[in-house]
Amino acid sequence: MNARTGFALDRALLRRRFARAAGTCGEASILAAEVARRMDERLDYIRIEPRRIVDLGCGTGADLDLLGKRYPQALRIGLDWALPMLDRVRTESGLLSRLFGRGPRHPLLACADAGALPLAGATTSMVWSNLMLNWLTDPFPTISEMHRVLEVGGMIMFSTLGPDTLKELREVLPDSRGDRVHRFIDMHDLGDALVQAGFSDPVMDMEVVTMTYADIDDLLRDLRLSGTNNASTMRPRGLSGKNEWRTARQQLETTRVNGRIPITFEIVQGHAWKAPPKTIADGRAVIRFEKRT
Repeated sequence: MNARTGFALDRALLRRRFARAAGTCGEASILAAEVARRMDERLDYIRIEPRRIVDLGCGTGADLDLLGKRYPQALRIGLDWALPMLDRVRTESGLLSRLFGRGPRHPLLACADAGALPLAGATTSMVWSNLMLNWLTDPFPTISEMHRVLEVGGMIMFSTLGPDTLKELREVLPDSRGDRVHRFIDMHDLGDALVQAGFSDPVMDMEVVTMTYADIDDLLRDLRLSGTNNASTMRPRGLSGKNEWRTARQQLETTRVNGRIPITFEIVQGHAWKAPPKTIADGRAVIRFEKRT
């Protein structure tokens, strides 16, 4: 399923950027940290005691620490496809252990593609994914993998970016020369993918977070430091014209509120459970017999 018809991401470029950003993304991780905090708050109302937790797209491991505080007895597994990110996790988790002694068990780490997880089926209680799905051209293969590795009764909890993200940039940068701004998948299409993958009763909601910047260069700097600037295969490959950027800057200047430029981030959050299968591998229906009381 690729609801963004005609849109594709340059995977090799993304991997290089995320690898480069391992040393700088902490400076621009305010949004990811805030979304993680909101995801963690949702767990206050969900009854689950996971034995194993996978943080898919763990980056430098901030969410692994968050999950370790909530579920100190759980085995945490951090997966990311950028090896330098995992090197940061390994270095910092080792430092914290030496400084503070006892704490949550050290996470296991693996460099892996989200669409081919190096885990056996039905071995995980929870898959957590914070702002990772939006960096996939088609999230369905990864959602299917999440479903495969979860045990029955296990849960996926995720966040991603919706279509209104960076809409201010999209409005001032013409797309006549290709995709100037990343396109993001709609919440309803994600819901369809969850059901298609076999998840039951997905719960999803959307909220808008507005971040403000002193000028547009601060936004572009944050995108660059976090490795999240545009990676569309249809992005313009040459330099943008000075007049084009001057016009874009002038248009953004007119949007200032209290001296700062507001930029929209549409945050989609959701969770869903892995229900008992209705069919076996060869397609035959599963019939369950329960003892009468």
